[in-house]
Amino acid sequence: MKRKMDMDLNAITKFSALHAKPDGLILQYGTAGFRTKANCLDHVMYRMGLLAVLRSKQTKSTIGVMVTASHNPEEDNGVKLIDPLGEMLAPSWEEHATCLANAEEQNVHAVLAEICHREAVNQQQKAMIIIGRDTRPSSEKLSQSVIDGVTALGGQYHDYGLVTTPQLHYLVCCQNTNGQYGKATVEGYYQKLSKAFVDLTKQTFSNGNESRALKIDCASGIGALKLKEMEHYLPRELSLHLFNDGSKGKLNHLCGADFVKSHQKLPLGIEVKPNERCCSFDGDADRIVYYYNDAAGHFHLIDGDKIATLISSFLKELLLEVGENLKIGVVQTAYANGSSTQYLEEIMKVPVHCTKTGVKHLHHKAQEFDIGVYFEANGHGTVLFSKTAETKIRQLAKEEMDEKKRKAAMMLENVIDLINQTVGDAISDMLLVEAILVLKGLSVQQWDGIYTDLPNRQLKVMVADRQVIDTTDAERRAVRPVGLQEAIDDLVKKYRSSRAFVRPSGTEDVVRVYAEADSQENADKLATEVSLAVFQLAGGVGERPKLVF
Repeated sequence: MKRKMDMDLNAITKFSALHAKPDGLILQYGTAGFRTKANCLDHVMYRMGLLAVLRSKQTKSTIGVMVTASHNPEEDNGVKLIDPLGEMLAPSWEEHATCLANAEEQNVHAVLAEICHREAVNQQQKAMIIIGRDTRPSSEKLSQSVIDGVTALGGQYHDYGLVTTPQLHYLVCCQNTNGQYGKATVEGYYQKLSKAFVDLTKQTFSNGNESRALKIDCASGIGALKLKEMEHYLPRELSLHLFNDGSKGKLNHLCGADFVKSHQKLPLGIEVKPNERCCSFDGDADRIVYYYNDAAGHFHLIDGDKIATLISSFLKELLLEVGENLKIGVVQTAYANGSSTQYLEEIMKVPVHCTKTGVKHLHHKAQEFDIGVYFEANGHGTVLFSKTAETKIRQLAKEEMDEKKRKAAMMLENVIDLINQTVGDAISDMLLVEAILVLKGLSVQQWDGIYTDLPNRQLKVMVADRQVIDTTDAERRAVRPVGLQEAIDDLVKKYRSSRAFVRPSGTEDVVRVYAEADSQENADKLATEVSLAVFQLAGGVGERPKLVF
């Protein structure tokens, strides 16, 4: 037992005193890690440095620690741990993270010892941690707190400084696959993605295709810095114009993917002409949405559903050309627009599966296919290739005698190298979308016109206790409180092409309501009526929901 608990109590205690926990603060490690006001996070960062060392020893692998609060306001911050293959932290370790972050000072050592015992951590094992951070004013100091935690437990570390979240996921995966996934440097990331983009598009660009301009709102975050570094790796024909690049304005303030998606309007600080293609990253560059203004000045959002549809349709066509029996599937959540599901299933004949909300659920389901495409409507998503599919595709790209089939296999191989399979990545997803649009000769309006979104409305209802709501069928049906689902079913019958669902928030006493119908007026009415049913049957507090649109 001694061997497993051989921790330097003096070092842990000494550093703990420098990173004291505020009284009464309780935090939960969720899909996004920990997130709250930056000035409450010093002790959490230190302790996540400690935990990363234990996880590294247990997995005998490099572990990543990313300091970011993604699309949250600038005064917030957060932290998440990255597992060996660039994936999210294992659920059992999320519980350890919550337990350690909330432990009182005098109990930190005991909690660490308990984790070591439960997870059979060998203290003699070496530990390596890599650390990255976003551009928030608080991130550098909080990174130092992580380093203190790593050092207190005798771990080694490499601080990559300012990187996007997906870049750190990529770097962790490279470190643990001995460079098989790519070179474990930021330059290696640029080289891998840009080479794949150039190889995928060279035929089209060399045919004298005119320059393609894209306006990018970088949310005043890290995306701008990294795109500037990457630009000289990319072909001149792809002309990137950066806005909200961090030189002025606050991170995520009235800009970024989350703002554009939520408010369905242009971000501040970007001028657009009719039908100009634009996109927005979020603060740590792991989400992307596209949009444009039409000739009449109307705003059109192209969200994660339409990105997934474009990518999966392209991959399906290439698979048909290759002629291999590889299974492709698209994974969505209940928030995916009904029109996208219908188009994929009925027109493209691509199977669609629905999971609970949260990237980890989507990622897990996508792993069941030879090629799994997943995107949340908010623009976070990627493509996963199984080992079998990847090996087969690379073999065909080399050895296939039929030229048409070999060319399709080579394009699939380029997609494998262009997409960041570890996590949703705004830069990688943007390059894949741009490649597909140029290869298929599609304008932004033509892409948008693939199908028409059903009008929808999202609302939230304040409740005394969100735990009174329980759902099933990937959150599409409510099983508690009794009578609520029946009430929703009756309301849905009143409107054409309609559906609605409710789900409890993961973080606050709020129930989220989603409704879609044949017109915006009906979607608004249905959402309001369902909200009223939630208010009456699930213990609503505050003002009764009423139609305000």
